[in-house]
Amino acid sequence: MADGAALQLNPGVDAMWIDVCAVQDLPRNAGAAARVAGRQVAIFYLPAEIPAVYALDNWDPLGEAAVLARGIVGDLGGQLVVASPLYKQHFRLLDGQCLEDPAVRVASYPARLDGERVLVGMPDADP
Repeated sequence: MADGAALQLNPGVDAMWIDVCAVQDLPRNAGAAARVAGRQVAIFYLPAEIPAVYALDNWDPLGEAAVLARGIVGDLGGQLVVASPLYKQHFRLLDGQCLEDPAVRVASYPARLDGERVLVGMPDADP
């Protein structure tokens, strides 16, 4: 997936919403990597959840590789998480917090569906 076109400002987060892809481009109940405003972002599509899309930085700081989009998505103690495919640490989809190490967190980005399009909010994207 390529960089998307900027759509509108997100007034609640002061971010620019970027149109990343069609929801049909994403695997169900899994992640996909996309380049969004120059960053590698892991986008997760969970159609049975509200919200249905989540976005985290794709970089696993413990495994030191861009792999989080390839992790296994699940529920751990009532929290939606992705397990890193390298060392299996769990990162909360809501905010990127590592459940095994409170000192570790990956960047999270606002994400939403606009009809059939997936939008990701980037805080410092150029309009």
